[in-house]
Amino acid sequence: MTDTPETETETPATAAVETPPDRLTADPASPFFSSETLQRGVGVRFKGVEKFNVEEYCVSEGWIRVPVGKGVDRRGRPLLIKLTGDVEVWFKE
Repeated sequence: MTDTPETETETPATAAVETPPDRLTADPASPFFSSETLQRGVGVRFKGVEKFNVEEYCVSEGWIRVPVGKGVDRRGRPLLIKLTGDVEVWFKE
């Protein structure tokens, strides 16, 4: 018998940090649409300011699409403008 204390091996946290997809849109006709992700809630920060009216984003390319006023196209979808800059996304929980 030894009187040395047992050392615990430190393991990294088993719960992996979940991140939202690199690209997401609110348009159901797009291949980047995910209703499960949108229902869970995704927060978007653009150039350090949290945005609540983002229709589509891409983190790797650094852009977001937001509606321009109340204008709509001939199919009734909002007119969007593409803004470039630093984009951060997270799951709201």
